[in-house]
Amino acid sequence: MKRFSTILACVIGSLLWPVPAAMATAPSRPNIILIMADDMGYSDLGCYGGEIATPHLDALAQGGVRFTQFYNTGRCCPTRASLLTGLYPHQAGIGHMMEDKGLDGYRGDLNTRCVTIAEALRPAGYRTYMVGKWHVTKKVNPAEESGRHNWPLQRGFDRFYGTIHGAGSFFDPNSLTRDNRHISPYADPEYRPDAFYYTDAINDHAARFIADHARDHREQPFLMYVAHTAPHWPMHAKAKDIEKYRGKYDAGYDAIRAARVERMRAMGLIDPRWEIAPQQGGTWDAVKNRAFEIRCMEVFAAMIDCLDQGVGRMVAELKRTGQFDNTLILFFQDNGGCAEGMGRREGDIVPRADQPPLPPLAADYLQPNMIPNQTRDGWPIRQGYGVLPGAADTYHGYGEAWANVSNTPFREYKHWVHEGGIATPLVAHWPAGIRTAPDQTPGRLVRDPAHLRGPERCRVSPGVRRPSHPADGGRQFAAGFRGAAARPLAADLFRARGQSRGPRRTVETGRQRACRSLGTVRHDCRPDGNPGFVRQPTRAFGKDGPAMGGVGGSSPSRAVDLAARLW
Repeated sequence: MKRFSTILACVIGSLLWPVPAAMATAPSRPNIILIMADDMGYSDLGCYGGEIATPHLDALAQGGVRFTQFYNTGRCCPTRASLLTGLYPHQAGIGHMMEDKGLDGYRGDLNTRCVTIAEALRPAGYRTYMVGKWHVTKKVNPAEESGRHNWPLQRGFDRFYGTIHGAGSFFDPNSLTRDNRHISPYADPEYRPDAFYYTDAINDHAARFIADHARDHREQPFLMYVAHTAPHWPMHAKAKDIEKYRGKYDAGYDAIRAARVERMRAMGLIDPRWEIAPQQGGTWDAVKNRAFEIRCMEVFAAMIDCLDQGVGRMVAELKRTGQFDNTLILFFQDNGGCAEGMGRREGDIVPRADQPPLPPLAADYLQPNMIPNQTRDGWPIRQGYGVLPGAADTYHGYGEAWANVSNTPFREYKHWVHEGGIATPLVAHWPAGIRTAPDQTPGRLVRDPAHLRGPERCRVSPGVRRPSHPADGGRQFAAGFRGAAARPLAADLFRARGQSRGPRRTVETGRQRACRSLGTVRHDCRPDGNPGFVRQPTRAFGKDGPAMGGVGGSSPSRAVDLAARLW
């Protein structure tokens, strides 16, 4: 039997098997909405200590639970492959990105030996919808129908609106697709906003699918996978959203990080004993162009703000159609903040012309490029350090220093398998299914470590295909929902990534983790006994938590055992 053990099926199924009498009667099979942000840091959300306005996600957190030690795979494609299939990304064929490296674990395409959550839930009576970024196939623009074998509809989804490729302009995305057909956002008869912005388009279609489901298929539960590209580069946002954050970041990196740390400690998200990782990416005093750096973070914040606004529209539609109470909503991220230097080269900057120098593009033009050559109305795309980002004719990342702020209190970023790359918030909300009691109030923190691969053994809903083997790296997420302590990670959890600064691999077993980085093995655990962040070779084991952790030298027997598993 094909193997299937995704986080979502496991969460749902675990909550449907017999529960203690103290719980209310188990609800009927829930709807499931999975919302994934792209390249967002651990502390960007308001409910995780950030200053960015995310009232709708904060409300879901207050009415549900927040996980403090939830982990992804540190990169866009592998996280999506693991999420969709419940397997290690290498098992699904996407151990890295979308190129074929000649090895089965690195084909850059979902293989046929795995089953997606949509393929498993649809035969069990679920309707399946997806909006947003797909990014699990290299066949972005196939010449033949057979080349769409790994597109969403061919992998179990009933409806799809989004992009096949992994990045692009928010005002003119490449590979925009409705179901199985590429479309232009400016010649789409089914969606005609006053002004196209991709995050809005994703959110609007999510709300539309909710409404259409209630009208046409109310008797069935549904799965909806909402995969945002925000706040992945380019830093594009609507002017009205950017304006909300004018002046918010004038104080610079250290001041914003310090304020986040203070809020996170007050929330109980981080232990006061932890030493916080130092600022990386340069100091505020040394910044050459503060207006540019400030604008980068203002736009980044505006992108997250817009995403949250759309979550509010989804919630409103669920409430309007009477589906809110029995809908499980999960929100998390594909990896940490991104330190890539997209569009930030230094040098001479070409000023913007007074008038568009290029002819406008036809409405039905299909954008083929990740970085467009021009905007729809004829402006050339401008990059470079000093070109203020935000508008459609710009294309930038927000840089290493702001990524470090996003990942507060951790070090490193997307790509890395340190906490800054793999630690993600997980907000879980389900009024009909998450236990509430005087000592387990909504909004509580779940501190047990968990990974998006899924729990020890899937307990799936009636009719859903069961795995043919025990899941070998997870835990029962539902235990956290009910207020019970989860068993620790029972089997070895491996992560590997070829990085720009050398190979990094981690192995996690029980509550211990080791990291191989440039030939060095380090080992640490958090003060509460959970796996920690392994960092400097001068730190003592277990004293400094995940931000600045210890080394194998302080616990040699554990380090030797874990190190052996890394080679």
